[in-house]
Amino acid sequence: MLLENTFVHHVHFWLKNKADKQLLIDGLKTLMPIEHIRQIHIGVPAETFRDVVDRSYDVSLLLLFDSPAAQDAYQIDPTHVLFADNYAKPLCSKVVVADSVNI
Repeated sequence: MLLENTFVHHVHFWLKNKADKQLLIDGLKTLMPIEHIRQIHIGVPAETFRDVVDRSYDVSLLLLFDSPAAQDAYQIDPTHVLFADNYAKPLCSKVVVADSVNI
C-alpha cells in the first residue's frame, strides 16, 4: 500500500552512554500522546548485516504525520520540547533527522 498525504519524520539517536538506551526509549514513549502524530515507531537496529545498512545508531524514532503543518505543530508541542531538553540533548552525542514528503 502506498502511503499518501504523509509527512515522514525519521530520527536516529546515538547515545553518549549505551547504558542509557532504556532511558531514551522511555523518553520517546512520552511523545505518544501528542495529537499531531498519526503513527509512531520506536526501534533499535535490526539484525540485518548488508553493506548498505547503517547499524551504528542506538535508537530510532519514526513518526508519520498527515501534513507538514502537523509536523511543525509537533516540533513546538510542549511534550516534544520537554523530551528534547530532558532526554535527547543530555543523553545523545548525535541526532540525525530525515524528513520526507510524498511526490
